[in-house]
Amino acid sequence: MSIWEYANPTKFMRTSGAVLPWVVTLAVLCCVTGIAWGFLTPEDYRQGSTVKIIFLHVPAALMAINIWLMMLAASLIWLVRRHHVSALAAKAAAPIGAVMTLIALVTGAVWGQPMWGTWWEWDPRLTSFLVLFFFYLGYIALWSAFEDADSAADLTGVLCLVGSVFALLSRYAAFFWNQGLHQGASLSVQSGERMSAVYRYPLYLCMLGFFLLFLALLLIRTRTEIRRRRLAALLARENRT
Repeated sequence: MSIWEYANPTKFMRTSGAVLPWVVTLAVLCCVTGIAWGFLTPEDYRQGSTVKIIFLHVPAALMAINIWLMMLAASLIWLVRRHHVSALAAKAAAPIGAVMTLIALVTGAVWGQPMWGTWWEWDPRLTSFLVLFFFYLGYIALWSAFEDADSAADLTGVLCLVGSVFALLSRYAAFFWNQGLHQGASLSVQSGERMSAVYRYPLYLCMLGFFLLFLALLLIRTRTEIRRRRLAALLARENRT
């Protein structure tokens, strides 16, 4: 079985319809359990109760970056192989990514104010993340600006390539520039820098929940886009007759 079989809208609709209830159920369970577990953890000895924002901020920030990279991959598939499902999946993912980016920006400001003494700082990572949010808005607006879906998919694919620079900067800015208020990675493989297990395990569950939530919303929105495209094709056929 080839993965390209799912580029067929009929195959995609049938398969996604079967797995969607399971993904939704797992997403709700992981998100509710992870966030509840996280907010029941003890206060941090340095950050106090504000550390619990991490259970919303970190999963949202990671998803915001990775959703854009997923859109890039889907757009490249469209540009190279012209599979309509991949273009529609990229279109469907953009509003979800924009909301995740907004959640990360807002929770980051709430977390940063008591830690840094300011709601916002033109830190390299924060600035690149804000630019990424504007790229999301521009991507959504560009899709809406064209009636021809193929032309919109082509141009938004190019936009994805450009915006990916800021998606990567949002992830790795702390390594490129030493200055800035933003802390390093919240999760590290180095034992001396690892987060305490009391926070790490609920954070893992929240990250899984946010991923599953994105997957559920992506399937729902992609299925809607396919139905919308089919309806437009039917209306155009009726108008010609």
